[in-house]
Amino acid sequence: MPTTPESTAPEPSPREPAASSAPAAPIRGAYDAVIVGGGHNALVAAAYLARAGRSVLLLERLDRVGGAAVSTRPFAGMDARLSRYSYLVSLLPGKIVNDLGLVFAVRHRSVSSYTPAVRDGRPTGLLVGGGTARTRASFARLTGSDREFEAWQRFYGMTGRLAERVFPTLTAPLPTRAQLRARIDDEAAWQALFEQPLGVTIEETFTDDLVRGVVLTDGLIGTFADAHDPGLAQNRCFLYHVIGGGTGDWNVPVGGMGALTTALAGAARAAGAEIRTGHEATRLETDGTHAEVTYRHADGTGTVAARHVLVGASPEELAALLGDGPPAAGRAEGCQLKVNMLLRRLPRLRDPEADPREAFAGTFHIAEGYGQLAEAHRQAAAGELPGAPPSEIYCHSLTDPSILGPELAESGHHTLTLFGLHTPARLFEGGPAQDGGVSGGVLGGDGTGDSVRDRLLRATLAQLDAHLAEPLADCLATDAEGRPCIEARTPLDLDRELRLPRGHIFHRDLSFPYATETTGRWGVETRHANVLLCGAGAVRGGGVSGIPGHNAAMAALGR
Repeated sequence: MPTTPESTAPEPSPREPAASSAPAAPIRGAYDAVIVGGGHNALVAAAYLARAGRSVLLLERLDRVGGAAVSTRPFAGMDARLSRYSYLVSLLPGKIVNDLGLVFAVRHRSVSSYTPAVRDGRPTGLLVGGGTARTRASFARLTGSDREFEAWQRFYGMTGRLAERVFPTLTAPLPTRAQLRARIDDEAAWQALFEQPLGVTIEETFTDDLVRGVVLTDGLIGTFADAHDPGLAQNRCFLYHVIGGGTGDWNVPVGGMGALTTALAGAARAAGAEIRTGHEATRLETDGTHAEVTYRHADGTGTVAARHVLVGASPEELAALLGDGPPAAGRAEGCQLKVNMLLRRLPRLRDPEADPREAFAGTFHIAEGYGQLAEAHRQAAAGELPGAPPSEIYCHSLTDPSILGPELAESGHHTLTLFGLHTPARLFEGGPAQDGGVSGGVLGGDGTGDSVRDRLLRATLAQLDAHLAEPLADCLATDAEGRPCIEARTPLDLDRELRLPRGHIFHRDLSFPYATETTGRWGVETRHANVLLCGAGAVRGGGVSGIPGHNAAMAALGR
């Protein structure tokens, strides 16, 4: 997809994730709003409500805020701050940045994507970016004609127009389905994205298997679905991936994702919100008008009263707090492998025309041909690890070197972030305990005794190595203790560490951004009038956006 000029917002200084505060009792016994959870959406809600003059208490279980939107130094002795979980920004509205006075910026990537391939026995690839002429030439080199490029231009011209019309609605009360359809005012676009399975649209539009796969991937990020799933989960995921910012661009957070968390926590505190880390909410009672939240911390337990309770945790966690039973629709399920790496140098590619500094600057697609994605989904749905696990990689430090210390940057080190698809939580359940780390043996051994995660990681990196002129393992940096700088996180790791339900990064399947008979005015309402969802499980939640936090604050303020 096309890129746009760099953001003109002031860039923050490189800094760590938002600092935690020592456990301490809340100042008051009652608040206008108590917020459960300290992820980025909850911090947005806290900042808006405090700026409106409301008394606000935020309770976070962990010793720091930020949820999945944090930066850490995961490798011992290495001065590299990686966005450990969430890693790119598309859906964060400029309105939120401006309203809250955030010192936070993003940079646009000059290359959208590179996808390696082998055609007629020779290594080649598809580069999208670097200007229209270069992109056209790359399509022609891969496919032998201009047909797919012209179809690509028409298709993403359509999604671009749709983005301009849909994105502004995300921070307003929910439109009805009919109102959103009228606003889009493009029946072909409506049918393509809201009515028929995404696979039908892709197959009607494109003929090349690789091109089809690159398009489909935006419908599969954090979503375990087939291209032809009649439930349209893939359509909803695709929609949110192409409307961000009104352009669909996916941008790099300057200073890492922790820079956003730091800015949000600072804005909330500056407005008067109390943030208490190390405080875990354990029960929520409400009569619809008055509520009480019970919490525990290192020194005991406590209870605090509230007019409104905003919950940044998942709907499943909310049900547990209320003492309700499990959701009737069944538990949510995440489906991704997240791998963070630090390299001594970028690896060379087999494609002689591919510059690693361009190929890894955008999204580097691996084993994501259309047929490969369908086969990986079939295997995973049958309870098997995909034989050719699909994934995508990008290099944050190519666009934003500030996340590396001066010595690492000057010596050519780079980060790599890998996001694997079609690896649902069910594949890991019942397996051995996982520590999130990787040993050198996993990269180079015979696989004997490996966990499911280790076997999946080995297979995923093998798919990447097939397109490299040198093994990735030869490029990995080693930490101060001599271990390779690579860590992997499965859905179960994300459940254990962040309480994402079975690792579901959106808390549950995404919803179309329009009202239904159960959504309420803002899409954050629950069956209790004074309990609101402000996390990813709200309608129009998911991704690093702050949108549910904004919308829950507006609902609490009666806007």
